[in-house]
Amino acid sequence: MADQDRDDDPMDRDAPTNRARPTGPAGTAGTTAGPPDPWEAIDRLHGWLTANRAHGGREGLLLRVLKLSEEVGEVAQAVIGATGQNPRKGVSHTWDDVRSELCDVMITAMVALRELAPDAREVFAEHLASVTDRSLRPDPSPGAEPAPESAPAPTPEPAVGPPLSDAGP
Repeated sequence: MADQDRDDDPMDRDAPTNRARPTGPAGTAGTTAGPPDPWEAIDRLHGWLTANRAHGGREGLLLRVLKLSEEVGEVAQAVIGATGQNPRKGVSHTWDDVRSELCDVMITAMVALRELAPDAREVFAEHLASVTDRSLRPDPSPGAEPAPESAPAPTPEPAVGPPLSDAGP
């Protein structure tokens, strides 16, 4: 395998990357002060994007969520480029490009969640705990019936008043 291929192969964890790690102010990569809080950065990005958006209201919300699909497409494009699957372009991306695009997906999803939930940090932590508990729950012994999951009690509709709106935040 060529040295460049080894550098870009995500399956070869021992391959030298020969890439410098970024450095920056205290609390950023390349320092010993520890990683910054991602949700503080997400709050700042959300504020900046909100102040500079071209569309507000429901349309702005939909466009913010749609941005996630664009970013996922960029991951696909980077994977295709890293594997040389397009014969016209050959190897046009690296696995570092794929990692970077995956980070963009995560950031975009976090900003979209922040748009829908001012308490996004707590919403995400609760959901992650739920998925983790459900996914990592020990398997029941062979032949045992799985424990029934308790469904939340249905929320009653208001007896009187205007219909519930489907308007976004």
